[in-house]
Amino acid sequence: MAIIGYIRVSSNKQMLEHQEFEIKKFTKAQNIRIDKWVEEKISSRKSLNKRKLGQLLDELKEGDILIACEISRLGRSLLEVMRILESCLNKNCQVWTIKENYRLGNDIQSKVMAFAFGLSAEIERNLISQRTKASLENVRATGKRLGRPLSAQSKKLKLSKNSKKIKDLLDNKVSISQIARTLEVRRTTVYRFIQRMGWR
Repeated sequence: MAIIGYIRVSSNKQMLEHQEFEIKKFTKAQNIRIDKWVEEKISSRKSLNKRKLGQLLDELKEGDILIACEISRLGRSLLEVMRILESCLNKNCQVWTIKENYRLGNDIQSKVMAFAFGLSAEIERNLISQRTKASLENVRATGKRLGRPLSAQSKKLKLSKNSKKIKDLLDNKVSISQIARTLEVRRTTVYRFIQRMGWR
């Protein structure tokens, strides 16, 4: 059996040292010793297989205890934390957190808590999906177009429709700045259009 202290920060070194201090204080009070430290400075947005935690989960053996300052150190979403807890429980390992005072192992209480986590994650996903659908329906109801703005494309279309006019103005020695003002677009937009057409 091994006791592993897990520390993760996104960037702040001071935070890393703070977590180590909290875990050491906790283990001293519990009269236990950390056998292995796993520290990483990485965003939890990175996939688990790119983090040291992913490798650690593969290496865990039955009876091992993983200690973290708080549950959020393990993952950024409830769903990801659930997968990590499931992996540990399947190996008969325990996950302890200091802030929440969790002692998750292969007992019935831990399984009930894991089920509650999973149910919460599913509810969270459904609520997000429902809110997204409702927002899209509201946007459609107002007649607004969904997707990227048409600004850049509409300017190109505007210039294409006026290509003869632009050519005539150029032939009459009208400046690019004046053409841009006439068409109500930026000078660079007109300049690029002229270059694309091979008129300059």
